[in-house]
Amino acid sequence: MNGTGPLAILHVDPERGLAGGEQQVLGLLANLQARGQRQTLAADPRGPLAARAAALGIAVEPLAIRNHFDLLAGRRLARLLARNRYDIVHFHTARAHAMSLFLGAGSGAARVATRRMDYRLRGGCYARRLYNREVDAVVAISEGVRSALTASGVEAARIHLVRSGVDAARFASTPERRAAARARFALAADAWVLAVVGALEERKGHDLLFEALARTSEQRWIVLVAGGGARAAALRAQVAALGLGAMVRFLGHVDDVAPVLAAADALVMPSHREGLGVAALEAMAAGLPVIASRVGGLPEAVIDGETGLLVPPGDAAALTAALARLGADRACARRLGAAGAARVAAHFSLAAMAAGTLAVYRLLAATSAERHP
Repeated sequence: MNGTGPLAILHVDPERGLAGGEQQVLGLLANLQARGQRQTLAADPRGPLAARAAALGIAVEPLAIRNHFDLLAGRRLARLLARNRYDIVHFHTARAHAMSLFLGAGSGAARVATRRMDYRLRGGCYARRLYNREVDAVVAISEGVRSALTASGVEAARIHLVRSGVDAARFASTPERRAAARARFALAADAWVLAVVGALEERKGHDLLFEALARTSEQRWIVLVAGGGARAAALRAQVAALGLGAMVRFLGHVDDVAPVLAAADALVMPSHREGLGVAALEAMAAGLPVIASRVGGLPEAVIDGETGLLVPPGDAAALTAALARLGADRACARRLGAAGAARVAAHFSLAAMAAGTLAVYRLLAATSAERHP
């Protein structure tokens, strides 16, 4: 393998859902394929990621990983590496990261782990050994994630910043898309619609949003909540108790959020933690202003007063004020949305993410070739 030739890359992502991280993996696979790289995905055959990767023409190896200590999965992965030569093994989730502990040093493949969460690592010495010794590089998707890694004891020289990207064309708004989406959700032409996209988990802050909505006197807004999760019943009960039933619509899990964003006027992300916020990038690509908490990587995506509004995390009153500000000044909302679309096109494309990731691969492959001539 020379410095510019195609690399043999094994991606490992065992998740059975299709969350934001898996969407990023699909985007990376497609873009690296277009650049001529030779790729294989090790994935759970029961999940949609394997099927979608196969539809792209990517070779798929079945690999289910039950937990961080799944020795059987580790052995299967080691046999795969022994059977085929790879330049790079890229672990995309926490359960995948742990598999590096079972591989030994004989394959000669450089190992990369992507970290998407902005909280400090759990596991003490185990986590530090994993990220400082068992992988060759850690990709952080935001400065917030990089800071959390260094605060956890990961060596700064091992961390490479490669921000997430989105397919802007897929979410770009047109009058036709907006009209179709509004009709799909039975929305009046003049309705002010807020979208919330994300799993119904505590870290996403849905309960804070509903508290903020209860503080307003506005009854004509519509809130489209896209996502499923463990807190669905509790959040529905909260909405009912606050008398917001006519305002809030729970859509459940949504495979394609593009119509939800096309129907909306703004996205709200009241997260308590967020690695970068792919939902924010998708909304910006759709021309929506974003109201978000100032946590994790969100301030890197959303520029306060330029592409959206940032509020302190956990502050319902500040969130209420931000909602009211955009609801009252829709011209301002449109300006922020247009600036957001331009920012995504310039800084958060899938092509840029793939280029940054490939640069990390080539750096590691060259170093590995020196160690294993």
